[in-house]
Amino acid sequence: MPLVILSTLALLLGLLILYWIHNQAQLDIVVQPACPLQPAPLISVCVPARNEAHNIRACAEAILLQDFPNFELIVVDDRSSDATPAILDDLAARDAHLKIVHGSDLPPGWVGKPHALHQAANAARGDWLCFVDADTLLAPSALGSALVAALESEADLFSMLTYQVTVSFWEKVVLPLVMTALSVGFSPRRVNDPTLPDAIANGQFILIKRSAYDAVGGHAQIRDQIVEDKALAEAVKSAGLKLILANGYLLARTRMYTSLPQMWEGWTKNIYLGLRDRPSMLILGVFGATLSAIAALILPLWAFFGVLWWLRDGSWLGTTVTLEALALWSYLLYLRARVGRAMGLSGWWALTATLGAAVFAAMMLSSAWKVLSGTGVTWKGRRYPNS
Repeated sequence: MPLVILSTLALLLGLLILYWIHNQAQLDIVVQPACPLQPAPLISVCVPARNEAHNIRACAEAILLQDFPNFELIVVDDRSSDATPAILDDLAARDAHLKIVHGSDLPPGWVGKPHALHQAANAARGDWLCFVDADTLLAPSALGSALVAALESEADLFSMLTYQVTVSFWEKVVLPLVMTALSVGFSPRRVNDPTLPDAIANGQFILIKRSAYDAVGGHAQIRDQIVEDKALAEAVKSAGLKLILANGYLLARTRMYTSLPQMWEGWTKNIYLGLRDRPSMLILGVFGATLSAIAALILPLWAFFGVLWWLRDGSWLGTTVTLEALALWSYLLYLRARVGRAMGLSGWWALTATLGAAVFAAMMLSSAWKVLSGTGVTWKGRRYPNS
């Protein structure tokens, strides 16, 4: 009987935890394709590009195909050593909307991406600045639709979460777990609540009023912040300006990493850079990720134990334990399938939840070690924290 009571308590606690975790990603503002405003303000689209030869042509061409009538595209070639400059020169020769800024050497006290975007903003003439990452593809109506949504929500900074493209096996296994973890750490509803300090933006797409950008000091104010999108969002919100995080899946797509080694390097870097100054959050993340991996492994063992109990004596106790384990396991698979379907995946990928949780837990542990040991990370040829 004590084991049955323990099983029942575990079931109830597990249901509550799973429900809470999977209901943090509520994006109440969903950006729909909309007709551009008339008259249209000038939007300066700013793209930082450092060794982005595999992405920059598709990114820039998608921006140049915008149906918005009044925009300019500024791409900062951040001292690339690959074919990025040649690709940009070819595009600029064919479309006058594109202006290339050749990045200068990194000044003391600056980190790479803020410096690139600072140079782009200095060259921009727009009433609005739109920061877009080089691995992001915009739908033709993205600029106009985002501006309509920003004005309707009275946002000073309007950021969209983009649809995450998953192609390889490991992308489909790991990325849904990562997105769930991000929603727990940064609930969109809390971010959009002006009474709460929670602030984050998605650097893949940020639309900000030029007046708001200048009011908070732009990227010069956050020159030493490696996670510049979050730092800019915090600066905007702490200044009493309005920050909005919205669902932009219909308007923008991003494929960040294409293989497990790339995901490992990229996400451990992101976790490290995002949480190295927040040790309590890092410890909580490591604990939560490890607990999730253990729980995902225990669930089938729990059910297996119940079946063995029932086979041994055929009592209702073994049946109860088995049914409770299967109920919690089924609920987990349902929730993971729901997350997967939102990312365009078959519900069958929910069966990889245990593997995905294990990999994500390992990423969290690796990032925690980098923080505690001070080893830092290397990204695009730059060493952090000693960039």
